[in-house]
Amino acid sequence: MFPSRPARAARGASAVVAAVLLLGACGDSGGLVSAGATPTASGPTRLWPGEPPASSPAYDYGEAETEVVEGVEAPGEDIHKVDPVAVVRAEIAAHPDVYSGSQALYGGTAARMADCGEGGDRAECPVLKAYYRDLTGDGRDDLVLGFRLLPGNQTAVRMYTFRADRLVQVLASDDAVLAVELAGRTVIIRSPAAIVGYEYRTQWTWDEDQLAMLLTRDEILRVGGRSPRPSPHGDGSPPVGAPSSSRPPSTTPSPASSSSGPLAASSSGGPR
Repeated sequence: MFPSRPARAARGASAVVAAVLLLGACGDSGGLVSAGATPTASGPTRLWPGEPPASSPAYDYGEAETEVVEGVEAPGEDIHKVDPVAVVRAEIAAHPDVYSGSQALYGGTAARMADCGEGGDRAECPVLKAYYRDLTGDGRDDLVLGFRLLPGNQTAVRMYTFRADRLVQVLASDDAVLAVELAGRTVIIRSPAAIVGYEYRTQWTWDEDQLAMLLTRDEILRVGGRSPRPSPHGDGSPPVGAPSSSRPPSTTPSPASSSSGPLAASSSGGPR
């Protein structure tokens, strides 16, 4: 009597499994198997070792410069009670060469400050919404605000903290801005690059020794799709690729209810 189809299939499968296990046992001794040659590790090669190293920077970027905001106070050093418009007015007053006069670079900003007060057109007020986050690590919120630099397309990004009963500006960045982000205790400013499909990203982080936000990273990154290589025949085909929108911060900073507009165009710039 011949076994049924299911029984023969089961016996055949068992035989195949046994054969595979037997062959595997014969070919594998349990030792390590080589993955091929490993590239030789090499450290950086110093060029022109005979040249004396520079003892000072080529340019003074003012990386750790801070500035006390005159005439702006808050009860109990509660930065939430600081008026962002008053802070911007204080900067304009402290730097008349930049904001007032016929040769002022950002005279349009000073001219529009009247729209930030009672009876003004709030949509035309250059001061953007203020945000609060503990960026210095002292357990108290700090103030991050922005305002439009007019005329033009630049945005001023500022950060303030209280130090010994005085409001101190610890970050100042002026640049064309794609977005500003707060990530942990870091301020990230994204700016357009002249190369299509790329953008600049600068990262500012609190430094306990300098008591200021220092530029800790400055890089140019590819964003969006790949751009085609320039045609050697000059066919005039436009390149493709555009900056992509950024991922929002993991922790949403608390905005001020009294200020208008977003912090940035949508989260510098520093020296490049």
